[in-house]
Amino acid sequence: MIRQTVVAGSFYPADPAQLQTEVASLLHTDQAPQFARAIIAPHAGYVFSGAVAGELIATTEIPQTVLLFGPNHQGVGNDIAVTAAENWATPLGNVPIEDRLRKQLCSAIPELQVDERAHQFEHSLEVMLPLLLTRQPDLQIVPIALRSLSLEACLQLGTKVASVVKKTAAEVLLLASSDMNHFQDAETTVQLDQLAIRKMIDFDPGGLYRTVQDNQISMCGMLPAVVVMQAARELGAEACRLLRHIHSGMVNGDNRRVVGYAALTLT
Repeated sequence: MIRQTVVAGSFYPADPAQLQTEVASLLHTDQAPQFARAIIAPHAGYVFSGAVAGELIATTEIPQTVLLFGPNHQGVGNDIAVTAAENWATPLGNVPIEDRLRKQLCSAIPELQVDERAHQFEHSLEVMLPLLLTRQPDLQIVPIALRSLSLEACLQLGTKVASVVKKTAAEVLLLASSDMNHFQDAETTVQLDQLAIRKMIDFDPGGLYRTVQDNQISMCGMLPAVVVMQAARELGAEACRLLRHIHSGMVNGDNRRVVGYAALTLT
């Protein structure tokens, strides 16, 4: 089964030539790619967050295998859901699912269920693929969607993910897909985003979870970020660095209702 594109033509170009041109511009950088255990990237349309995600992916070494965690915006399917597909389509070609790693994760994590409903209409991981595929032509992925998890469940999941990754022979990059605060004015969004970003820079996944909840920050990928931070820490990461933070008002000039976008590297 091939999981077809959902937001090609809206979040990013559906035409392969146009997409190649846009992705090349987003990935342009003078910096050499650096090793990272994990990254946290935004997932809005390329016109808004593509430059932030592109800079992050361009300056990160992208191994053949990437384990992606994203929010389940649709609210359907299992709380921890891995795709059932064998491939995910993109306008630049199909990206295969790393079935061995998927099976290892499902075996080690009973809560992780193969459930395509959570992925059928979800954009948060799809938008990463043209950028990743351009940087790594041999890309293979395991996409996981998350919703409705307690802090304890997030930390346990991160620890279990790390245990599986430790046993794999190949290098695996962890990617959490998340936008920051949504649809408040720019000043409020910057203040709220900074609260969450501070917890990420402090490498405090529990603090991030509590800060987002206590301050009602509409960070849609908070659960993926917490899980990936916990897994990265278990895998030996010691630092979380903010690469870039912007909001949509800086792109379209409308500061009344903005969305924040941040890129972070865990090394």
